[in-house]
Amino acid sequence: MNWTVAEVERLFALPFLDLLFAAQQVHREHHDARAVQLSTLLSIKTGGCPEDCVYCPQSVRHDAGVERETLLPPDALRELAEAAKAAGATRFCMGAAWRSPKQKDIEQVASMIREVRALGLETCATLGMLTPGQARQLKDAGLDYYNHNLDTSADYYGEIITTRSYQDRLDTLAAVRDAGLRVCCGGIVGMGESVRDRAALIATLASLPEPPESVPINRLVPVRGTPLADAPPLDPFDFVRTIAVARIVLPRATLRLSAGRETMSDELQALCFLAGAGSVFHGERLLTTGNPDVAHDRRLLERLGLIGGEVKLPHDAAA
Repeated sequence: MNWTVAEVERLFALPFLDLLFAAQQVHREHHDARAVQLSTLLSIKTGGCPEDCVYCPQSVRHDAGVERETLLPPDALRELAEAAKAAGATRFCMGAAWRSPKQKDIEQVASMIREVRALGLETCATLGMLTPGQARQLKDAGLDYYNHNLDTSADYYGEIITTRSYQDRLDTLAAVRDAGLRVCCGGIVGMGESVRDRAALIATLASLPEPPESVPINRLVPVRGTPLADAPPLDPFDFVRTIAVARIVLPRATLRLSAGRETMSDELQALCFLAGAGSVFHGERLLTTGNPDVAHDRRLLERLGLIGGEVKLPHDAAA
């Protein structure tokens, strides 16, 4: 279905409980409502990014105390991937603070992808802008997903970043899709954007030639030293609304409850699962910001009667 921004806005305007009820119906139609995929996100190259994203502590333009680091050594990567698998993760995501990787970077990351795949884990990478050739190299190495978020609406984008255009992001998504990779693409809520901006982001994702299979929804983590350090806190219900609307508009995508979980109550996370979130990032850190510990996540899933891992409905398995 082709959604207009106005149509998506009308979903945001629904009474909260009506919206959650509709979202849960869509979620159960396309997904196992008890399954929550556990993913681990690791920074394989931290700091020193030349971009000016106002939310990001890894930018060289912000004094957020993040030191520039070199690419993670292969032995350390394998050890961390093994630990993630032992903790229950089924997907291992690798992030590097580059504007766009150089050829030598792609070759090193390709080797990392092969290491992680050898452990039986699904792989995802987020490395910045890619050329079509680089996307094909990552595909050939065995990469399953490439993450490249749109962050926000096209209209609000200039308030968030000026060193890379919205079209640059769309071009990378096209290169990734053309290479045969699955797409992981979402955004951040709580950066001062309007409800219309949130609606426009979701409508844009739905209107891509092929909507993303994976949609991370991040709640802004204000970091000291970044321009958004003093951003007012987002109304928790507004965050849940965003997940519920995305569930209805992108029915087949896996919605990933991403950054910001460290400060969410268990009750808020339960509402996010009810709204259609079907994945969390598992582990104590997300790139450079905190995340709930593994034991806490396990206890929460047990309390809610949820299953950590990908559990497919019979008609999905046969499709």
